[in-house]
Amino acid sequence: MATKHLWQQAAGFAARAHRHQLRKDKETPYISHPVRVALTIACIYRFDDQEILAAALLHDTIEDTDTDYDDIHEAFGQNVADYVAAMTKDMRLIEPQREIEYDKQLAAGPWQGRLIKLADAYDNLLDTYGEESRFKQLEKVQRILKLTAADEQLARPREILGELAASMSTPRRTGVKVEH
Repeated sequence: MATKHLWQQAAGFAARAHRHQLRKDKETPYISHPVRVALTIACIYRFDDQEILAAALLHDTIEDTDTDYDDIHEAFGQNVADYVAAMTKDMRLIEPQREIEYDKQLAAGPWQGRLIKLADAYDNLLDTYGEESRFKQLEKVQRILKLTAADEQLARPREILGELAASMSTPRRTGVKVEH
């Protein structure tokens, strides 16, 4: 009997955890987002580490479902749980403070969490609807590009995300210029 890869187990777990959720368009099943994040890591960024791919599939489970760190740790081990935890915002905080603390958490966490965040930003940017949404995602891209500037192992994913952001940037109100 063949054994499932860790990412396959994570795909099933994430699908069950997000089973009743939809993306912002109110039509697309939410699970499509973590799957695209994992595919971005594997196919575009060219990382094939099983724990990173599993964490990419699970990256929103603690934040958006009733899953907790212990559930991830028990099913997938400490590394995967730590990568997912690095990607999890503290929803008890008010928005501005939450984003500040999130950036600190990502910066202090493992580089694998920042890799997943680069892929998350890539997918969210491609999945925007309308200029306002795109502008907001471009600002988030700028934050993660700055946050990962010192991560040598993330140079290629940073470059790819930066190029995508530059191709989607248009001068607007504040004239956001994408640097990579």
